[in-house]
Amino acid sequence: MKKLITVLVVAVVLLGLIVMMGPFYILNEGYQAVVVRFGQITKVETDAGLKLKTPFIDNVVTYPKKILMWDGDAQRIPTKENQFIWIDATARWRISDPAKFYESISTLNSAFGKLDDVIDSAVRTVVSSNYLREAVRNSNDIMQSTSSETFETGDAEGSDSLRQLTQTDASYDLIERGRRRLSEDMLAMAQQLTPEYGIEIIDVIPRQIRYSDELTESVYNRMIKERNQIAQAFRSFGEGKKSEWMGKLENEQRSILSKAYEEAEILKGAADASATKIYADAYGRDRGFFDFWRSIESYRITMPKFSKTLSTSMDYFDYLYGPKGR
Repeated sequence: MKKLITVLVVAVVLLGLIVMMGPFYILNEGYQAVVVRFGQITKVETDAGLKLKTPFIDNVVTYPKKILMWDGDAQRIPTKENQFIWIDATARWRISDPAKFYESISTLNSAFGKLDDVIDSAVRTVVSSNYLREAVRNSNDIMQSTSSETFETGDAEGSDSLRQLTQTDASYDLIERGRRRLSEDMLAMAQQLTPEYGIEIIDVIPRQIRYSDELTESVYNRMIKERNQIAQAFRSFGEGKKSEWMGKLENEQRSILSKAYEEAEILKGAADASATKIYADAYGRDRGFFDFWRSIESYRITMPKFSKTLSTSMDYFDYLYGPKGR
């Protein structure tokens, strides 16, 4: 009887230990599990619910079924024409085969490290084998773009002239693939390497593309050159307008002066005629007084300009030193 009680107690204790060690586990929604026994995979669970495992010897490793994000570090990559650009890529991926994933990688941290190698290599290979225009543009729509920078001057004729001076013929190279096709190439190249790891890459997208410092400087210099060309066009347009208005001003000035000269000559002619008539009338009344007055007026004008007089025995000085003057 005592032996039976002892056996029952031991059985209850063992059953309690087994229950405590957990023959059951719960697989949550959005997760998948790999059951490992002595390093060998015995079962793969992909459906959520209450699951059974062998206590003590089975180890359950869970992985997410959801789509995961991979964000790589920015890479400085040369294009086909040896122009360096910075590529910051991102990707979406998921664990498609948990058994292969466990056998080859085991942990998510290791998976991210493996994706760093695979995706970075694919991005570098694709970018370096294509031209810069293929990486930064996605279509040739810019070739059909008709938008242009306009400048208004206040009059239609001036605006047309300035538009002709500032118009730049921008030329763009035709792209054959574009950024979207390059992303597809990156994805195809990366997908060739990941199935053996139980990983499925859904997409690879260059999140940001920016020029390197030397290429940025080249772009800025080109922009500065274009702005300087437009500024020079404004200066040329202004100089032309200045010359045009100066010409109009000069013509108007000559016209005003010509008219004023004409009027002045008419007035001078009338004055001379009037003076001649007055002189003739005065001469007709008293010739001697007229000659005297003319001489006195001449002395008043000319004498202050003489610095010295060498001789006074001239007819001009008759009214100063001659008998008639005295």
